[in-house]
Amino acid sequence: MSDPVNPFEQMMRQAQEMAKTFPAMDAFTPKGFEQMIGLMPKDVMETFFGNRMNPDGLDAKTRLLLTLAGLTMQGAQNEIAVRQTVRHAIEAGAHKQQVIETIGQMSAFAGIPAMTRALQLAQEVLGDDKDKESDS
Repeated sequence: MSDPVNPFEQMMRQAQEMAKTFPAMDAFTPKGFEQMIGLMPKDVMETFFGNRMNPDGLDAKTRLLLTLAGLTMQGAQNEIAVRQTVRHAIEAGAHKQQVIETIGQMSAFAGIPAMTRALQLAQEVLGDDKDKESDS
């Protein structure tokens, strides 16, 4: 009697072998992939995610702050999504203080560890050089 082959293990081995054939895969990092994702201009965000087509709806900035709240509620597990959402919220007109307050508000619902993790990720985007921009 032969050992049964686990289809998942077989699929994973096949995927690993296939990945080895791509020259750049050995240098792939999630951070590198994140840097490839561009920043959507404010006008485009307002058209697709804002209230341009629905004047009585939420604007892009508010939608992005709500998205950030949701990502924080999930424990800020998707680091790339948190950082990208912060970048896009700033581009859509959010100030640093609004980003921080949005994340801070979630501590009551998601807990301190989730809030702390989201704030750490947001700080990577906001940095100290953004302080002057958000005050203007």
